[in-house]
Amino acid sequence: MKYNVQGTLNNPTTTAADTPQPDTNPTPEAVVEQLRAIRAQLPDLAPLTPKQRKVLIRRSQMPPEVLQASIDVIGASDDVSSAIKQPVADVHSLQDETNRWNAVENELKALWNGVSGANLVRRNRLVLIAAQAYAIGTQLTRDPANVLLVPHVQEVKRLRKVANRKPPHKTPASPAPAPAPQPVPQQHLIDAPKVEA
Repeated sequence: MKYNVQGTLNNPTTTAADTPQPDTNPTPEAVVEQLRAIRAQLPDLAPLTPKQRKVLIRRSQMPPEVLQASIDVIGASDDVSSAIKQPVADVHSLQDETNRWNAVENELKALWNGVSGANLVRRNRLVLIAAQAYAIGTQLTRDPANVLLVPHVQEVKRLRKVANRKPPHKTPASPAPAPAPQPVPQQHLIDAPKVEA
């Protein structure tokens, strides 16, 4: 028997095919499970509403060189550090953490873009196949031998018509016209007592 460098037994009859290979094509459900597991490990996630995100993005706008020079002000004076109640070491740590999580954010954006693009290609392919099936099914229904296809093709036609129907255009309700002033009856003018000067 021969042993390799690590001290384990060499088995000449073992081939690469006998070794379990990792699954290189995980199912969508497995990916979702892995993503949820990662999310569960990140306690400081901060889902934001679109309005909150817009406000924070606006407040966060500062050129990198201005940001760095402003942080340097903290390190240059203990009075500044005391006034803002932030030791310069903590600020540098926050800056470093922000930069490192920016890398994670960029990777996630790239991942999302790739997954979204691949799914869009799949969806396009599916729509093309469905359109071809409907077109061929429509032609085949002309032959009485394919009578079983007729209700399916008619249902697709009905659903397409419903999907293409535009919702009724709603016009904004106009305010009710003000009531017209009532004319003073002429009888009152005749019967009104005359005032002498």
